[in-house]
Amino acid sequence: MMGLNRFERPVVVQVGRHGAERIVVDVNDAATILLRDLHRQTAKRKVAMDACLQVLRGEAHPPAARRAFVAAAIEAKILRSD
Repeated sequence: MMGLNRFERPVVVQVGRHGAERIVVDVNDAATILLRDLHRQTAKRKVAMDACLQVLRGEAHPPAARRAFVAAAIEAKILRSD
């Protein structure tokens, strides 16, 4: 099941000004960052969380969650590479 949640291409984010870059390779990683590191409750964060949950439940495919995660990361100014 883990392989079914992987992103085709990783997303690189940097949480915090002095935080290390993190390579997000799957829906689980994305959901963890959304939950633990993005504290502002925004519409894009909610869409990304919902997309990750849908993938984890088998109701959607990873590219949808990746797109939503990238949008939330751009909004939070943590995206380093897409």
